[in-house]
Amino acid sequence: MKRQFSAILILALCAMFLISFNVATTAFAQPQPNQFQSYLKLGIKKAFNLEFSSANTYLQKAVELDPENPTGYAFWAMINLFAYEMSFDENIRKYNQDSMLRYVDEALTRGEKRIGKNPKDSNVYLAMAMAKIARFNFASHNKQYVSMARDASNIWEYLEKAKEINPHNYDLYFLMGSFRYHIDHLPGLTRFLSSLIVTSGDRLKGLQELELAAQKGDLLKQLAMSELSSDYLNFEKQPARALPIIMELKELFPNNYNFSFALANTFSDLHRFEDAFNIAREIEKNIRTGLPPFAPQLQPRHDQLMGRIFFTQGNYAKADEYFQKAIKDTNPYNARVRAWAYLRLGMINDIRKERKKAQEYYSKALDVKNGEGTAQIEAKKYLETPYLPPQKS
Repeated sequence: MKRQFSAILILALCAMFLISFNVATTAFAQPQPNQFQSYLKLGIKKAFNLEFSSANTYLQKAVELDPENPTGYAFWAMINLFAYEMSFDENIRKYNQDSMLRYVDEALTRGEKRIGKNPKDSNVYLAMAMAKIARFNFASHNKQYVSMARDASNIWEYLEKAKEINPHNYDLYFLMGSFRYHIDHLPGLTRFLSSLIVTSGDRLKGLQELELAAQKGDLLKQLAMSELSSDYLNFEKQPARALPIIMELKELFPNNYNFSFALANTFSDLHRFEDAFNIAREIEKNIRTGLPPFAPQLQPRHDQLMGRIFFTQGNYAKADEYFQKAIKDTNPYNARVRAWAYLRLGMINDIRKERKKAQEYYSKALDVKNGEGTAQIEAKKYLETPYLPPQKS
């Protein structure tokens, strides 16, 4: 159960994604009075646009300007975590993971020193919380449950201290809102354990905090926007509210294909199928031509996208065909793609009244290693209660 909690938290804090940054692109292009802050924003912008080499260059400049400031190391850790999640090469993933852990240690060491001198620094507590989140992810992958529980408790403690010192530090509301919102969606006993370790789940308050961070946040503003749009789309079932956020993010970061996939999914859920297929065709073209950062390894994700569009359209035979393609890929970086495909195949068979076959697919979704997240939560639900398609209006 703790494993399931960790997966949802990772999905919330890392999943698509992502490292965030200020909404106005000119804010990154223009010199800032605080050069340290300027370098952070430029580094985060580059990471969010999948330009990791440039991102590391700017983060290094920020750290060189203020080597005792834990914030630079915390963002460096998060950027390496993002690069790890996005990489298809195991050697590169290992390098990013090792770098992440090194920067986590640097952030926490410097954070403790700075707090010892000035216990009223809200930004330091926020930086330490971010560093702990990065390490939490590593502990989850390695099933280090005691470490996960300890870090989760520390994260919330740091966030509460940061808020107490400066309630106008709007970036912290992204992290607090993510915790509250996703803990509220955990099953009973797991939710109870999480409330003891971290905080009580609160869906509405979590959404309010995420909206506040998305509106007024600084370095984590776009990450809050990404999380908010994902919650509207996948949990709240309000694609119309997700649409303008995703469109803004896609325009700001044209190189980040995550927003192309998200936009196609949103159009599909809005039954704007022509728009959804147009984006899917654009993605497929980019994969075929190898236009960076697109790569052949994204093909199973594209197959899963096509299956989802056909599923929502009601063309279950075509959807089944694409989902079958998606599950053939067994690479670890496509684990969540497989989990989603198995889930949808189960739903298709429930629609066809083939309950035994549906349950087999739900079980396979739950068995996908590192496939945790929304798909496995849904699979567990439908394994117990058959999926019923929404009534047509």
